Amino acid sequence: MSADAGGLKAARLNTGWSQQEAASRLGVSQPYYSQMERGDRPLPAHLVSRAVRKLHLAPTVLPIPPLATQFAPVAPDELASALARLGYEGFAHLGKYAKAYNPAYLVVGALVHPDLEVRIVEALPWILSTFHDLDWVWLIAQCRLINGQNRLAYLVTVARQLGNAAAGVNLKNALVHLEQSRLASEGTLCRESMPQAERDWVRRHRSPEAAHWSMLTTLTADQLSYA
Repeated sequence: MSADAGGLKAARLNTGWSQQEAASRLGVSQPYYSQMERGDRPLPAHLVSRAVRKLHLAPTVLPIPPLATQFAPVAPDELASALARLGYEGFAHLGKYAKAYNPAYLVVGALVHPDLEVRIVEALPWILSTFHDLDWVWLIAQCRLINGQNRLAYLVTVARQLGNAAAGVNLKNALVHLEQSRLASEGTLCRESMPQAERDWVRRHRSPEAAHWSMLTTLTADQLSYA
């Protein structure tokens, strides 16, 4: 999702600010701001983060890196703080003034971890349901490059079970695209250190959806505190 003129204007109106007030908070002149809001000028990259912070522009407009076969994981403490910044109640105690990240970037930055705290993994369906208008093309393509499409697909499956009607079409379409590259090899939902005995137990007790995506996990939507 790009930082288009319509999104900029809607964000400003939601704050109740005039163009002059919005321009002041972004550090630009009112005429310059007006041109951006009309679409006569693009919102420069150096102003995007400021617009997200000051005007509460959707974080889906924040930059994401080029597709790559190697993707550095986001540190767990940074993931938790970023989730708080996005509005996730489970980490609200960390404050909401952390660095803002594009939600799609956070999902990949979490899924690339071989092992990750369960509380963070449980927040990922919330991201996909809440920010369902994120850049799915980039997210799916990047997950394919790191062989994380099954992990993503199962999280999308759980996100659909949360019942956000507005997210329904985007999540369904994402699953259609992910189905085309479904991996047969079995994996975990960021629990690669899972002992063999536990793997055997999970294999017997996982949901049909988890089996379909070859995921060794018992995570379901009804276990989530925010469901």
